[in-house]
Amino acid sequence: MRVAPKEIQSFRDDFTYSNSAEAIERFPFPFAEDEYRYSVNMEPHLPKGGEGSAYEHFLDIDEHYLSEMAEREKVLEEMPHRCLAMPHMDLACWDMIERIMVSLSEDYPDYFSLIRNGDHWSWENKLLNIKDQFTFGDSSSLPLPPLDYIGRQMQGDFALLDQREGDLFLDAGMITCPADWSLAFDAGMSFKEWHGPVPMAHGEGIFDRALKYLIAIPVGKPVRRLNWTLTVNARMDTSPEKYHEWGHERTTVTPENVGGKVYLRVELQVLDRMPRSNAMMFSIRTYLLSLEDLVTNKEWAVRMHRALKTLPEPLINYKGLTRFHGTVVDYLSQFDPVN
Repeated sequence: MRVAPKEIQSFRDDFTYSNSAEAIERFPFPFAEDEYRYSVNMEPHLPKGGEGSAYEHFLDIDEHYLSEMAEREKVLEEMPHRCLAMPHMDLACWDMIERIMVSLSEDYPDYFSLIRNGDHWSWENKLLNIKDQFTFGDSSSLPLPPLDYIGRQMQGDFALLDQREGDLFLDAGMITCPADWSLAFDAGMSFKEWHGPVPMAHGEGIFDRALKYLIAIPVGKPVRRLNWTLTVNARMDTSPEKYHEWGHERTTVTPENVGGKVYLRVELQVLDRMPRSNAMMFSIRTYLLSLEDLVTNKEWAVRMHRALKTLPEPLINYKGLTRFHGTVVDYLSQFDPVN
């Protein structure tokens, strides 16, 4: 499926978000086995799955592009602190502008255009009716600060990680659709510090191995992994800042509404080394799929039932599934011949 953005749908209030049959088919299903345990699970970020796959290009633009950009504008209007960049990350922000503009213009030429004449660049985003000329490296030539400018045109959240002292530090980012974490709280933290709440993984040495792997990633060799959780309603912004709006929704799941109310939330996470600053761009592309849409794929229904049924209790609690985990497992069991 090539990009064909639909009209704007909502991720709040009346929740008009929906997936087409093509979007369901290309959904990045995260369970490779019948049992799930937290792991590094990284692979080179190379194309796979053929034309239209979520893995076809470096950045995935799909039918929800306009809806996600509209949601991002709403979040940033209310909470500008969801975008931040420490002063020493300026070069990394320009690195990111180049990476994103080059990727989008090459992979989606019908929608994005980039002309470079030395440091004088011309950028056009036809989907958002943006057309600007600027001087690369000169923040005053852009209508917004570099990270703010490009972040409002990119599906998914992202962070820029500064590498120093053999560690990675979360020193810049735009996070408007997080799965229960806060950029404002985690800003400046080291790799292990911001992963502190994850259960089981520390004792198994997963983060030691992951950090060693990540700091060795060279320019031009990005890697990816999938992460997942379950979200009640098609809500993108499940941040701690907004917990008062969405936390109670976990108590509203019943056997009668679970199929339409609970969504599998998958993050396609990509880490890419920036050439000038040596920073790491960490993109977090979020996909939502209701359980009733998911079970139209019978193999997915069986696999997810078995993975959730055997999920360790610490992971159930960490992912915030305690109140409705059993209801989801019971719902999925009807699609598993060995339940």
